[in-house]
This record gives sequence, C-alpha cells and structure tokens, in this order.
Amino acid sequence: MAKQRSRQPTRRRDTKRGPAGGARFKPCPFCRDHVDIVDYKDLTALRRATSDKGKIRSARITGACRRHQSQLAKAVKRARELGLLPYVGER
Repeated sequence: MAKQRSRQPTRRRDTKRGPAGGARFKPCPFCRDHVDIVDYKDLTALRRATSDKGKIRSARITGACRRHQSQLAKAVKRARELGLLPYVGER
C-alpha cells in the first residue's frame, strides 16, 4: 500500500491584496442599470466603449459582462454602418 503524503493546504489566490485593495472586478454598468439590450442609438454609452482611435475597447476595460460586451460590439458596428459613429477616430 502506498504511503500518503501530508499536503499543506494551498493558499487561495484571491486572498492576496494587490494595488486594487482587494477589489476583484468592477460590476457591469449595464447589469447595474438593469439594461436588457444595448441600443445602437445610445451614443454616449457607445462612445465610452470606443477608444479615441475608434477601436472597440475590451471587456476588461469597459467592465461589461460577456453578454453585454457582445451586444455592445454589435451595437457599435451597427452604429458605424448607419454613420452614427466613425470607423476611424481623428488623429
């Protein structure tokens, strides 16, 4: 019969306090405001989700959950197609 090793308990990664002060993530702004569908006509939300060059920002930057981030990307693309948002930002 094999001898069992006594294992030390592993340290949880989320107990480390980094520069954020223990905050793991910021809540999704759309979930917080109870938004079901991201609208392509809401230009203030779409401009916050695009960079100054016109690129769509990642969910890590915007803080949106996966569902709202995909809706956000579709809304930005739809607004670009209709001419509400520029494809490329000004330099």
